[in-house]
Amino acid sequence: MQNKERILLVEDDVNFGSVLKSYLQLSDYEVVLKTDGNQGLSAFIKERFSLCILDVMLPYMDGFELAKEITKINPDIPFVFLTSKTLKEDILEGYKLGAFDYITKPFDTEIFLFKIKAIFKAQHHFEGAKTEVQQDFSIGKYLFKYKLREVYDGERIYNLSPKEAELLRLLFLHQDNLLPRELALKTIWGDDNYFTTRSMDVYITKLRKLFKDDSNIEIMNLHGNGFRLLER
Repeated sequence: MQNKERILLVEDDVNFGSVLKSYLQLSDYEVVLKTDGNQGLSAFIKERFSLCILDVMLPYMDGFELAKEITKINPDIPFVFLTSKTLKEDILEGYKLGAFDYITKPFDTEIFLFKIKAIFKAQHHFEGAKTEVQQDFSIGKYLFKYKLREVYDGERIYNLSPKEAELLRLLFLHQDNLLPRELALKTIWGDDNYFTTRSMDVYITKLRKLFKDDSNIEIMNLHGNGFRLLER
């Protein structure tokens, strides 16, 4: 029998958290509910989880800080932010930290569940890809080791986040051709909405900075349709 996916839910509204926990359990997930940032971090250190769902406004340690601490322990863990705040700056901050999604309350629980399923599907794709796809790529003076999430320029090693590494791998697999924006978003984020699109643009900017010392390498934006990795 396949093990259930384990979810860490950190939500300071006990009533809301209990309802959401019960809903996820009815969908056959195992859920651990904690009510503040310190409790959430302690649980993550002690136990194994497949996904973290974090409220942004938490006592002692807010959701953003908690996500930073969690990714220090496991940079591959997917996480989702829950919040009542709709400020664009806060939403972008969540995606910059590597969140799969940033969900504002109140939300449709059925749609929420489909998003959770999409995250696990994407995560399983990453895990399977580690043994099935090309691991090493080169362009100009740069060597990209996908499995290690490292780029070496002959002098220094640059470490990439999981999403940066996956996005760069897709660019290499489509080198000199179009990497469709929708394909990258569906593969890495599991969705192609406005906010995931903005998040991907942030990662593209980071990758461009990585290759800035070589003017022959370019990551082109093709009129909103996608991106193209070129070596001139």
